[in-house]
Amino acid sequence: MKAGFVLLILMISLLLPFAGASGEKPLVVTSIAPLASIVKEAFGDSVEVVYLIPPGVDPHEYQLTARQVEMLGRADVIVTTGGHLPAEQRMVGLQGESIIKGKVLLIRDYQKFGFRYMKEHWYREKNNPHGIWLDPYNAIAIAEAVKDALTARYPDNAAIYGAEFEKFRIRVESIAEAYRKAVTGSGLKAVIQMPPDQYAVEWLGINVSASIKPEEEVPAVGVDELIGIAENATLIVYSSTSPEQLKKAALELSAKSGKPAADITVFWKDRPYTEVLEENTAGIIKALSGCGERIIPVRSGGWGAYILASLLVGIVLGAAVGFIIKG
Repeated sequence: MKAGFVLLILMISLLLPFAGASGEKPLVVTSIAPLASIVKEAFGDSVEVVYLIPPGVDPHEYQLTARQVEMLGRADVIVTTGGHLPAEQRMVGLQGESIIKGKVLLIRDYQKFGFRYMKEHWYREKNNPHGIWLDPYNAIAIAEAVKDALTARYPDNAAIYGAEFEKFRIRVESIAEAYRKAVTGSGLKAVIQMPPDQYAVEWLGINVSASIKPEEEVPAVGVDELIGIAENATLIVYSSTSPEQLKKAALELSAKSGKPAADITVFWKDRPYTEVLEENTAGIIKALSGCGERIIPVRSGGWGAYILASLLVGIVLGAAVGFIIKG
């Protein structure tokens, strides 16, 4: 049944032409590069995708340029991290001034399709607005909101956007479900380097008990203050591309607590979303293998205990996945 549905979607996507009456592709503008990777992978050549905030720049300090404002005025759909960044708040204001005429997607648009905030357990139990794209189910919700906005703007192309989105959804869910089955331990806990890291681990059932940098405006917590919490955790999660001082703090905490460290990617550009999802999750599972669990590797190429595959246009998605079985 599912294979037949996928085949039907594929046939529709191959038979129908792209784009609007003018023949131009819809312009989708995202605030940051990881969101662009979601849209590009979800909709392929049916849309043009541009991101605004350059990698390596603090997105919490970035201000839109005049040229970017002009481009936003031409955009069909604008994808935000939810609306908390200053540049995104400016977009909402520009929409109110009718400078932006396209659809600006905010948290409420994603929540229609299953998006969920995670709570910052280490900082007042507030909603965590950072790194929401690292949760694969949130990525699907974001992509579906984009599909909904594109369909509303170009209803004649609804079948195209629906078919492209379904391929992406199946691909992401296949990967996520395989990795979720891999993490079978109970009571797993992590100390993270910064709030975005939470979204890379908690969807796997690993609870975050502390963060070295609690929030954007809050100073980092000293390593010695966190040792007790880290010793009761399962692993330390950090990003090697984060500020050097925070990276050193995470590695020092790992060394002093004796807990393995998992290196993840939070910001990236020009890479498929699912590639980063697999890389991050494989790194977390590799770190878990140093916690007394027995690891059995699964070969790549589309076979093994969990097959990460969708037979779409002859492409088989596979990944080198390890799965954890309690001894």
